[in-house]
Amino acid sequence: MKKRWGSKLNSLFLLLSGASLTLAYSPFNWHWLPFIILPLVLKVIWPMAPKRAFYAGLTFGFGWFSAGLSWIYVSIDQYGGLPIYATLLILLLLFLYLSLFPALAFGLWQKLSHRSIQWRFSLPLIWLGFELLRGWLFTGFPWLSLGYTQTDGVFANLAPLVGESGITVALWLTALSILMAVKYHRPLLLIVPLVLLTVSNLSYKLQPTWRSTELTSVLLVQGNIQQSLKWQAEQQWPNILRYLDLTRPKFNHDIVIWPESAVTALEPYAQDVLNTMEQSASVNDSALITGIIDYDRLNDAFYNSVIVLDDDTYQYGGENRYQKHHLLPIGEFVPFEDILRPIAPLFNLPMSSFSRGGYQQPNLEANNRKLSMAICYEIAFPQQVRDNTFEDTDFLVTISNDTWFGDSHGPWQHMQISRMRALELQRPLLRATNNGVTAIVDEFGQFIEKAPQFKAATVSAELYPVNGDTWYKRFGLWGAFILALLGLLPAGLTKARNKRSQA
Repeated sequence: MKKRWGSKLNSLFLLLSGASLTLAYSPFNWHWLPFIILPLVLKVIWPMAPKRAFYAGLTFGFGWFSAGLSWIYVSIDQYGGLPIYATLLILLLLFLYLSLFPALAFGLWQKLSHRSIQWRFSLPLIWLGFELLRGWLFTGFPWLSLGYTQTDGVFANLAPLVGESGITVALWLTALSILMAVKYHRPLLLIVPLVLLTVSNLSYKLQPTWRSTELTSVLLVQGNIQQSLKWQAEQQWPNILRYLDLTRPKFNHDIVIWPESAVTALEPYAQDVLNTMEQSASVNDSALITGIIDYDRLNDAFYNSVIVLDDDTYQYGGENRYQKHHLLPIGEFVPFEDILRPIAPLFNLPMSSFSRGGYQQPNLEANNRKLSMAICYEIAFPQQVRDNTFEDTDFLVTISNDTWFGDSHGPWQHMQISRMRALELQRPLLRATNNGVTAIVDEFGQFIEKAPQFKAATVSAELYPVNGDTWYKRFGLWGAFILALLGLLPAGLTKARNKRSQA
């Protein structure tokens, strides 16, 4: 009976521990919390057999994802057209699926660790592998990776060295070091987090990047148009007028950015208004960047696109554009659509039949500045953003429409993910959204200007472009893997020592 109650208490603790990690992400920003939660979770799982560790990881993961991603309920409930029990069932299946990854990581870790204590530090490498799998399988869903908790934390400056994935590895190395230092009375193990902290503090001095000496003025426009009105045909012109009215008094900036699909008219049928917009930008020596839906009539294909308007006369089909590559399942494409679309409005949302743009595309050019582009969900895929950022890229730009998620923590997590990309690549980041969070961020991931949510507003700033490549840009995931492989040194040294003693 005592053992059964102990097991239930452990499960409750793991569930609550996972849920509490939500507070480590934006907008709560308790970035110190993982340094407490992760060692305690390891302490509970430490003595478990592999099968029990799997279920413990499933419990921990369910708490982590169900609380951290609870904002998804808002969009399905308001726009999905499903009864509440169906909405909850979809979310339950999603959270259980995502929980499989920490479950498999903990299960495999314990299987190795039960062979020898020297394998205890294999968890960071195992975790890294399963997190990369989570970010790739079925188009990937890398949201809530642990490294994002450190965007404002003590390990933030590891990002330009080893990326967000490397920060996740550093958190697990730290958690293991703290637990083993206490459990086995080996305080020397605390050198590991101290070294990581020292490297993080010195990182900015090690980056081969530099600021340009020429300032660029930027303006971001937030229209705050209701999602229920956005795609109505009669709203196309009023939507554009809203953005033009907000822009016109401040059209003297070098670069003006409107959010995702700010122009809801299909591009081939909006050439008159786009020509007017381009002439306005040209008269003011400005470049207007806007989200728009491109329709390729020849191939009957829709693209979630971004175009640059900065010449005297607009011409459809210009090359200075970006087409979204990483599409959001259900929102932008529907797998098995012949089966799913008739079931509910959730599977038949406006503009949910997009085609993919290329994985790697040239930077947009606006007023002699080069911009690495990501639309909405794409900013959560660090490898794609990295592969589309070059040595001469001046700014990172991401546009979005987070209206789907209401007044929840979802848009703030999205903003935090965007800030991590700025940190990794040491580039200022410009993020324009329909109703927030619209912000200008420097190359260290810190806010320069930020618009209030749920208000029609603009934000502006003067920025120095940054050139050169960070170590993360040069080597990508290799830094995270090398850091994780350091955890295998004890096992490797033990194996080598045993071979020598047997010789």
